[in-house]
Parts: sequence; structure tokens; C-alpha cells
Amino acid sequence: MTSKSAASEPGTSKPAPAKRKAGVSAPPKTGATPEELLEYFRAMLLIRRFEEKAGQMYGMGLIGGFCHLYIGQEAVVTGVQAALGENDAIITTYRDHGHMLASGMDPRGVMAELTGRRDGYSRGKGGSMHMFARERNFYGGHGIVGASASLGTGIAFANRYRGNDQVCVTYFGDGAANQGQVFESFNMAALWSLPVVYIIENNQYAMGTAVTRSTAQTKLYKRGEAFGIPGQQTDGMDVVAVRDAARKAIGHCRKKKGPYVLEVLTYRYRGHSMSDPAKYRTREEVNKVRSERDPIDHVRELLIAGGTADEAALKEIDREVKALVTEAADFGQQSPEPDPAELYTDVLMTL
Repeated sequence: MTSKSAASEPGTSKPAPAKRKAGVSAPPKTGATPEELLEYFRAMLLIRRFEEKAGQMYGMGLIGGFCHLYIGQEAVVTGVQAALGENDAIITTYRDHGHMLASGMDPRGVMAELTGRRDGYSRGKGGSMHMFARERNFYGGHGIVGASASLGTGIAFANRYRGNDQVCVTYFGDGAANQGQVFESFNMAALWSLPVVYIIENNQYAMGTAVTRSTAQTKLYKRGEAFGIPGQQTDGMDVVAVRDAARKAIGHCRKKKGPYVLEVLTYRYRGHSMSDPAKYRTREEVNKVRSERDPIDHVRELLIAGGTADEAALKEIDREVKALVTEAADFGQQSPEPDPAELYTDVLMTL
């Protein structure tokens, strides 16, 4: 990934890379170097293990409120992050843990926010759904369905007004794609030629309704056509495919050609949130996707087939990632709770 995603904060040291066999490269058809594949593997694995731990902690009552896990969708944010520049902005929905980790943010700070502690990125006041980190150009984490589209459009407007070449990538899901404010945002972005990439993470079920039952035009990348906004659909379970599509979309905006719609076809393995039993689909369907289309397994196979790393080396990376996540979980429980006075800070009050 780019330098934007390289963690330099305490506690974010990356696991040591797997050993490569001399003179052996990944198959040319992957479109990525061996080093890039290892980086993507590690980044996706960190998100997967972090989310698994978050799910466990939620079940133990250590995380309150709502909790939306990103398990299965790791290739999306990892691929997009690999295409971003140092100063590009990110805004997303309430399924935001993976986006923060991919942005290079300290897993300890993310976990501390989940547990509502003072050392969290929003000082324990945002929780799972409303994290924020201006220093990483990460503008949330938003609980209102579709809000990221309009807010991201506003960030893009600010960049255009300032005359820089920065792009805002704005994530939302297939359910949010039907919200009215999304189309209002499309109209404004096209009218003013704003540098915003609308990334639709189509995990096919929104909050619990299949996209084929809720959406007349299921090819969501075509949603911008009425406004003259180009779009593309890509495989959201293939991190390299996502990266390449994101490079094209971001490059389009960087050249001041206006907005772009990128639909990534992905799949979440868990329910919409931790309270969702996901009875609207079969266990067989989920297991089939996990066994045949898992984004992490896909990169693992490429690394092994290309001679970049063997199974033992990849297991060692997994052990190191798990240790990093365990440290974050411990930190999230040991960090002090916010001072009660924090209730009155960072809050807009009117009389």
C-alpha cells in the first residue's frame, strides 16, 4: 500500500515479511509484485483477526452499542488504500474498523475506541460507528445510512475550492445506494466536476434484503449515468482487481474529470450487525463463498504458487498478527475511561 497506510505509531510495527525464494517471482498474471501481495495479505489478515476479536469481545459485553464487522470484505478497503495518495481523504459508513486499520491507524487506538476508552481515536465517545482521525485524513465512521455520500461530496468540494489535486473516496453500501441524498450528491458532484470516487461496497444484502429484491437497477455502477458520471464494476473479493479499478477511478478524478462510481462486488460473512442472525440466506451459501472466494485465501494461494512464501511462513505472519490484535484487545480493556467532563467537549450546543 501507499505510504498513507504505513503505520508509524507505537504498537503498530508490522509482522516480519515471509522469506522469499531467491529468483522466484509471483506469476505475472497477478498484476502485483511479490512484495505487494505480501503487504496485501498482511493488511487483510490484520482486519480479519481484529474483527474476529471484536466479535468475541462484543459477545463478552466488553464492547457496547452496535458493532458491524467487516469479515469477508477485506479486499475492498485494502485494494482501494493501495491506490490512494498521501493526502487523499477517506469517509465511510458505520462498518468502519477495517477502513481505519487499512489507513495505518494503531489497532490499539481503534480497539480502545470500541471499548469506549480515553485512548480511543474519538476519546471513547464515538464507539464502533463513529470513529474519526483527522491526522490520517479519515473523516468517519457515520451511522446515518447514506450520509457518507453527501459528506464526502462536501470534502471533494473543499478540495476543488482549494485548487489541490486531492481526491475523496466515499464508501457506502448497496442499501445506501437507494437513498435520496446519494442522488443529490451525484448531481452536485457532476455539476461542479468534484474529485470524489463513490465506492459502493455491494455485499448483496444491505441490512437484510437481497439487492435483487430491493433494487430495480442492480448494476449499481450505472447509477451515475443520468448525471454523466462514469462507472465501473469490479470483483471485490480480489484485492488486485480492486486496486487496479481504484487506480483508474482515482486517476480520473485527479485529472479533474469529475466524479466516478466504482461498484465492488463483495460479501460479508457475518450478519449486518452483531444482533443480526442473518436468516435471510443459507449457511450453505455463506460456506460456499468462504471456501471458493475468500479474498485472503486467494492471495495466500498466489503467494504459495509463485514461490514467494510457503505455508509455514504465512502461518508465522498469522501468529504475529494475532499477537498484535491480542495486544490491542488488552490495551482496549486497560485504557482508562473518559473523564465525565468529556461529556461537554466536542459537542455543539445551542440555547
